Amino acid sequence: MNRIAGIINLDEEQDVLDELTYFRCGAAVPFAGRYRMIDFTISNMINSQIDSIAIFVRSKYRSLMDHLEQGKAWDLDRQQGGLFILPPDWNDPTDISKGDLKHFHNNMDFINRVQADYLLISGSQNICNINFQDVLKEHKASNADVTVIYKKVGELYPEHRFAHKLTVDEQNRVTDIHNAQQNQNVYMNMFLIKKSYLYSLVEECIARGNSNLFLDAIKAKSKDIHIHAYEYKGVHALINSVESYYRNSAKLLNETEHDGLFKEESPIFTKVKNETPTKYFPGSNVQKTLVASGCVIEGEVEDSILFRGVKVGKDAIIKNSIIMQKCTIESGAVLENVILDKECKISFDRMLIGAKEKPFVVAKRKKI
Repeated sequence: MNRIAGIINLDEEQDVLDELTYFRCGAAVPFAGRYRMIDFTISNMINSQIDSIAIFVRSKYRSLMDHLEQGKAWDLDRQQGGLFILPPDWNDPTDISKGDLKHFHNNMDFINRVQADYLLISGSQNICNINFQDVLKEHKASNADVTVIYKKVGELYPEHRFAHKLTVDEQNRVTDIHNAQQNQNVYMNMFLIKKSYLYSLVEECIARGNSNLFLDAIKAKSKDIHIHAYEYKGVHALINSVESYYRNSAKLLNETEHDGLFKEESPIFTKVKNETPTKYFPGSNVQKTLVASGCVIEGEVEDSILFRGVKVGKDAIIKNSIIMQKCTIESGAVLENVILDKECKISFDRMLIGAKEKPFVVAKRKKI
């Protein structure tokens, strides 16, 4: 049996998107007009025939649960397999595990019962469109203990500074895992491992008093075990700051970047909301902008992303901005280099201008 089960480990992901993560975890942050960041990880798994997916959550997961519901949008509302949201449940007084190992230890029942030989463990901050079956083929062909996934980036940005990097030899074997600033092999926080081997690593780490599965069971053993490196060559975005969120969102206005992420043969799924088509009033002017359904536009929008249900008043001007769901920009308002979270209201003739290097961010439901 070559089946894979998925674990999306949100335990070690910090809420680093400032105002955008005041009321939600990073995985639930809206992205690309109608999606959430976690949609990409789940969709990649579903498109790779992974139909049993567990999500380890620790805090601020109400918004995430509201979005995912029973997993219907990804065909995960099923009797065999499906979607499992696993919040903290630390009831064993003899449990000595800590860190994200606590999640693995306390949810070992899921790991034991899931009908799969392999586990694909991933975070949510790396946006991509990848087929994990290709990863499995390389994993088996290399006879590796663990296969880690990386992207060789053409240009290093600030978000790559603290990401783990890989040193890889000619046989695609990982010889070192580190944080060297100039190394371009960025680890995508995804790895494939045999279920039986994961179990032994978790038990060993807990016995040693360790707290992090990747750091203590994989990185620390990089010279002792066979770690294979799978190079992902498609469109990729690492989002671990407001600046990286803003810059990578803007890249989607490039047709090549957009089509490389949203492929017909491997679509990205999300929660369905039946909205009316967007209405463009006479005199409105929209250029190079992603516009979701349900918007009402009377003003001018350029180089921006509008989520569902946004209202843009007459003579309002929006440039280089991200406007999330159900925001209202009244007549005469001017927004440039701005990120508005959901349900914000910008009053008549207000002006908000940020910098491209550091956009002006307005938290959810604020009125200005």
